[in-house]
Amino acid sequence: MRTILTFLTLGTHPLTSQASGLAKLTSARYVSVVMTMGEEPLTYREAGVDERSEERALSLLLRHLAGTLSSLPEEDILVPFGYFAAVVRVREDLALAVSADGVGTKVLIAQMLSRYDTIGIDGIAMNVNDVLCVGARPFLFLDYLAVEEVRPEVVEAIGRGLADGARQAGVAIVGGELAQVRDLIKGHRSGVGFDLVGFCVGLVSPDKVITGQDLQIGDVLIGLPSSGIHSNGLTLARKVLFDRARLKPDQFIPELATTVGEELLKPTTIYVSPVLSLMEKVAVTGLFHITGGGLKNLLRTAKPASFVLDRWTEVPPIFSLIQHYGSVPEEEMWTTFNMGIGFCVLVRETDATKALEHLKEAGALPIGQVRALGERKVSLTWNGLTVG
Repeated sequence: MRTILTFLTLGTHPLTSQASGLAKLTSARYVSVVMTMGEEPLTYREAGVDERSEERALSLLLRHLAGTLSSLPEEDILVPFGYFAAVVRVREDLALAVSADGVGTKVLIAQMLSRYDTIGIDGIAMNVNDVLCVGARPFLFLDYLAVEEVRPEVVEAIGRGLADGARQAGVAIVGGELAQVRDLIKGHRSGVGFDLVGFCVGLVSPDKVITGQDLQIGDVLIGLPSSGIHSNGLTLARKVLFDRARLKPDQFIPELATTVGEELLKPTTIYVSPVLSLMEKVAVTGLFHITGGGLKNLLRTAKPASFVLDRWTEVPPIFSLIQHYGSVPEEEMWTTFNMGIGFCVLVRETDATKALEHLKEAGALPIGQVRALGERKVSLTWNGLTVG
């Protein structure tokens, strides 16, 4: 049985001290949504993304891929499988950092709104931010665009976004591929389906590769705000907002100050410029792109470490809406979405003030510290959540 329910949509709740999920509402308005009585809490897996099966599949895949590394000298492979980007030394003073990633189901939001001029920024951002995580300067980019059918105006709009993102990141797009695969790609409606994937190459000195290998107890974790949901967790977000809450893509939500669709389509922030600039000023011991997996991205460091987070940015209202309408468990939110922080930088405690001042225009704030070594976990003081 379906019924019309009137819910409070959530305003912001500051996590600069203590707050959790739905715990603090600083503003509220009403919006009517259609929901099913007795619906169970939604998780990423129930929405269609099975991370456990993905991990198993990747382990099986890597059994075969690892054998190909024999074509390279072992000492030239500077970063193992599973980090944000791979790094291979090509000469004594130069290494290449490489990453490949796509935009995922965010392309469906672009199709819902018939707006394609920002999705290319996401394609650039997802790759350059990963390459940045090893201390590399993004340099070259390739794109792969697969379409259900060629629509020149759509391709042109996607190209505008790619060019915009490339300018923000300081990369040159040196090539790419446009593939017509009608039988393979299906979209939100007939004819508009597409998938966008990118490949980025960065440059770094082999002795300046950063994987968290030199982090120490007391190092300060600095967070850089996201623009919103970025390009991860859209499968769960769409399931909650469009299927369960029955919101329309063009429905205006006062707390968002925009429509649901436009909020979800906001392009991923590109962090290249402020972070590269910072690395010229202070010693950086860790770099983290907070994408799929949320806080679990902090667990990738070469040296196992335990982080304690005691501060956070104001969580964007889009995440409160998703949690509310989907009854999404607290842990699921923090391990699926960026929750308002899209990138993290780890610096020495003695450099923290200088780093924060340098990153002031990027909205940086200190969010925690390395408290112990030897165990991989992240603890949040305001809600008692520990991710390990």
